[in-house]
Amino acid sequence: MLNSSVLEVAIGISFCYAALALTVSTVQEALASLLHLRAHTLLDGIKTMLNDPRFNGMARALYSHALINPHDDGQLATQGSLKHKPSYIEPIHFAIALIDSIQRIPGKIDNLAHDIDTLRDPQLRRALQGIYLRANGDFKLFEDGVAAWFDSAMARVSGEYKRRAMLVSVLLSLLFAVLFNIDSIHLFKTLWQHPALAAQITAVPTAADPETIRLMFSLPIGWEKFPPVFDGAFLLQIAGWLITAASALFGAPFWFSTLQRIMQLRGTGAKPDEALPVTKPAALRRP
Repeated sequence: MLNSSVLEVAIGISFCYAALALTVSTVQEALASLLHLRAHTLLDGIKTMLNDPRFNGMARALYSHALINPHDDGQLATQGSLKHKPSYIEPIHFAIALIDSIQRIPGKIDNLAHDIDTLRDPQLRRALQGIYLRANGDFKLFEDGVAAWFDSAMARVSGEYKRRAMLVSVLLSLLFAVLFNIDSIHLFKTLWQHPALAAQITAVPTAADPETIRLMFSLPIGWEKFPPVFDGAFLLQIAGWLITAASALFGAPFWFSTLQRIMQLRGTGAKPDEALPVTKPAALRRP
């Protein structure tokens, strides 16, 4: 069985990383919601997909469609007049809205091929012509082809959003590590010397609530003196911050799972000081 001190150190470090990762993900989601990051990323992806970077062509027509943006009046003049931006669009709704937008006479399916051929943008025209030819004139197959094209484009947009989210996570993790002085090297050293500091942690955190924050700050983190002295020890402190920020990027689910396993290991048996009676050496016993 692992030494009790090793388990306590592992619990303290894992709890700290789990709480930090949970806080980062909570703040990141709040920022994404407040700044409408998903909606902006989706809009940028559709503008790129439809080759309409100035939002004065097909992208504007698409966002004026009731299926895409039911909360606006459908009379968009500029991107600035777009009051409501959807965060998600169903592929089939995109296909219907795009087909409606390229048709000169709405609902006139027989003229669809001609409507595609008269599109001004050559890139968009070629893309839709290729989908229409593969559909062999079948409107349902064409609609499904446009929806599949949208799905493929949104996979790239999703990858771009994840890269942006990862950058935000890195910056937030490093910011919290510096702001609260969560130095992994100092944390490990202190917990190794005083494993009882982590002994009060008995549950895996499920939310960034006050109790989780309180237990986190019961660990050896935070500033004792500020500003720090810029010497060799400060360079080691910077290394500790970087380790903390990198560890938090594994994500809260990873550290929750790790912490839960370690807690189970600790629960498989009593601690050494509880399992064995404490007796004094014979030389110190009273006669």
